[in-house]
Amino acid sequence: MYVCDYCGQESVKWVGKCPACGRWNTMKEIQVKAEKPTSAITRAALKAAGQSTHQARPLPVREIEAASEPRMDMHDAELNRVLGGGLVHGSLVLLGGEPGIGKSTLVLQTMLHLPERRVLYVSGEESARQIKLRAERLAKAAGTTAGENLFILCETSLEGIYEQIEEVQPELVVIDSIQTIETETVESAPGSLSQIRECAASLLRYAKGGGVSILLIGHINKEGSLAGPKVLEHIVDTVLQFEGDQHYMYRILRSQKNRFGSTSELGIYEMRQEGLRQVSNPSELLLTDNRDGLSGVSIACAIEGARPFLIETQALVSTAAYGTAQRSTTGFDGRRLNMLLAVLEKRVGFKLAQKDVFLNIAGGLRVTDPAIDLSVLAAVLSSNGDMPIDTDVCMAGEVGLSGEIRPVSRIEQRIAEAQKLGFRRMVLPAHNMKGIDAASYSIQLVPVRRVVEAVRELFG
Repeated sequence: MYVCDYCGQESVKWVGKCPACGRWNTMKEIQVKAEKPTSAITRAALKAAGQSTHQARPLPVREIEAASEPRMDMHDAELNRVLGGGLVHGSLVLLGGEPGIGKSTLVLQTMLHLPERRVLYVSGEESARQIKLRAERLAKAAGTTAGENLFILCETSLEGIYEQIEEVQPELVVIDSIQTIETETVESAPGSLSQIRECAASLLRYAKGGGVSILLIGHINKEGSLAGPKVLEHIVDTVLQFEGDQHYMYRILRSQKNRFGSTSELGIYEMRQEGLRQVSNPSELLLTDNRDGLSGVSIACAIEGARPFLIETQALVSTAAYGTAQRSTTGFDGRRLNMLLAVLEKRVGFKLAQKDVFLNIAGGLRVTDPAIDLSVLAAVLSSNGDMPIDTDVCMAGEVGLSGEIRPVSRIEQRIAEAQKLGFRRMVLPAHNMKGIDAASYSIQLVPVRRVVEAVRELFG
């Protein structure tokens, strides 16, 4: 059989272009054997979980006991938030990210904070000595010692891993990484599509049967998505993406799939020499103090998940040196920038067709909240006219195609965050003022209905 390594589409013959996702040269050959009632790898998984190989029987829905899923406290507020309150017992979690971004550091650092849990750390990429040195460095920075309940195993055979699991009886298993694990039942190289699928499916049987949580670390391909994405993502319960620029100090932990919680949560870490540090208040770190008198800088109040924070939007508008004007963005959707520039030209009257526009979200963040539209327009106009915006002004609002300022969600949380950081004025949609007592806030609220009104309030 042939399977697309991007979308998981199956085909009985090789084709150059995948019929599902339309990508070329993504069909990879895998071997499919006749299914047996209980294969060797299934027996190994069930034996390690302490279960028999009998068939499950269907139950009426009224006889099934429903209770809240017990969760494991990871002693990491950012990781607990992204997971939905902690790690669910018997869940299979996949953590992916670019090489060198800090996946192994994050996992090992978290395991060192769980001295009360029996943890088996399986590494197929590093030696036990390398992991020992990193664990000592992280434990020394945290002021603790490496616990006796953390076991290190350097093994790539899945059958050998099950033998050690049966002996250690851990509460939590870490596989670093799933692309290095192989099983004897599949005749292909480690990291191939068939090896990843069989190993992940077997680990899922063990996790569900034994109630043991498993954390998988996965590689990503050249396009930035998880290697073997749909094949692997459909099997696991939770998919976490650890991202960030290696030239910046910040790391973002996002949840792309979560069967036990929300996928809109966000965790922020700061990479230091002694490990990853949780960032409980990212607004103070993302805002610079030296923006007084600088044009092209505006402050937006965005929300990622349930957390509000203020970010710095930077824009540079210059005369196009060539015939075609450039539009470049970092951390923001380039197509949305083109739409906002069209709104400026059509509804406000600013002609930017012959000018280069560069937009940057400071700190290396990637923001998708539409409430920063107003801040983007303000930064562009500020750079175009070389007119700085007051440093005590922030804003939040979505811009429509008609030039109207549309309401945004959770406006009370945004106002409270801006007030806490010392801002004196906040420009927000007029529709959001319904039901809000402006007198109860020390910050001045400036409601606007259209982009023209916002421009008048900011620049006079």
